[in-house]
Amino acid sequence: MDMKEKVHKMKMASPKMAATIGEVRNRALSNIADALLEKKEEIFSANAKDMAAAKENGISESVLKRLKFDEGKLSSCVEGLHQLMGLNDPVGKKQFVRQLDEGLILHRVSCPIGVIGVIFEARPDALVQISSLCIKSGNCAVLKGGKETAETNRVLFSVVKDAAVAAGIPEEAFLQAEAHSEIDELLTCDKDVDLLIPRGSNAFVSYIMNHTKIPVMGHADGVCHTYVDKDCDVKKAIPIVLDAKTQYSAACNATETLLVHRDIADAFLPEMANALSEAKVKVHGDEEVSHVITAEPLTEDGYKKEYLDMELSVKIVDDMDEAIDHINTFGSHHTDAILTENNEAAEYFMQMVDSAGVYQNASTRFADGFRYGFGAEVGISTGKIHARGPVGLEGLMTYKYKLYGSGQIVGDYASGEKSFHFKDL
Repeated sequence: MDMKEKVHKMKMASPKMAATIGEVRNRALSNIADALLEKKEEIFSANAKDMAAAKENGISESVLKRLKFDEGKLSSCVEGLHQLMGLNDPVGKKQFVRQLDEGLILHRVSCPIGVIGVIFEARPDALVQISSLCIKSGNCAVLKGGKETAETNRVLFSVVKDAAVAAGIPEEAFLQAEAHSEIDELLTCDKDVDLLIPRGSNAFVSYIMNHTKIPVMGHADGVCHTYVDKDCDVKKAIPIVLDAKTQYSAACNATETLLVHRDIADAFLPEMANALSEAKVKVHGDEEVSHVITAEPLTEDGYKKEYLDMELSVKIVDDMDEAIDHINTFGSHHTDAILTENNEAAEYFMQMVDSAGVYQNASTRFADGFRYGFGAEVGISTGKIHARGPVGLEGLMTYKYKLYGSGQIVGDYASGEKSFHFKDL
């Protein structure tokens, strides 16, 4: 059976998945959490093979961090599963009930999107997060992980699927694509796949978007900014910038460009540069920045550079408006922060910066479904239609209209014999 046939079979089974009760879906999540802990040595062994192969192939340190699946990643996955179990069931929620006329009642009810294809690079823990969110939201999932973690993904998929099916989830609800050629096959399944979520490099996401008719949700890159305002608290600002850059530099929500208000640049930048140097962060800047601190020249990409490593671009700006213009021009509309004690200035910044996440006095690393209390996320969306920011359960839901009548026909309303009497119930 080829990919098209498998996906079509999944599409036909998706109403069955959508109809599973919340108790069954939660039981599946509980089973998965137990199975991950029970089979962790098998998972770690598979991951060790992937890590060894990646090192042999000269994969960079920043990517190796993403490939690793260790006790810390396992613990986060299990915690996310338990958090998801505690969230309200998103399926079948009445969003409104409206009487159109006596005996003619309209309901809008939440329902799963259906069949979701998620293509992700590097991180094997993404497989657990994505599948668990799809289970909780009643969606079927086609999962394609990167070749760098093929061994880990294979074991994780088996653990997740077996545990979920044992709880009563339909077997057709999960499909793993392993061959690279299957991506191109998947992209042609526009009649059966309702949504694609790609997670990876700019070039990878752009390829997906340009080679399918299936709606695509996601983001191509993560050029996040932290702007240090003239009214910042320096003692607060330095740890925030360090966290935003160094806590996990390979993540798409790590700060890549630091903007500093000119009025405080001479005092703030040397102190900030010392802290960055101690943390082994390489600083890039233009001539003006180089006059204040030691900085390497900007890369060829300039301020559009997504380092995903211990490197940071720095720029001095005249005022907040220049910072806002810079972010809206060079940023990726992912997550951007202002460090200031001036709440009025912060509100202006947060209104004017056109990003999915805008923060005051907090690290950009908080842009994460788990940290937002979503249990996990299938990815970050920088688009503005349907879902934005970390995409959790809500972003995997749509709705349908259910109309309950008692023999009404449109002709009576068109002729004027009857009229509508709208009333929200």
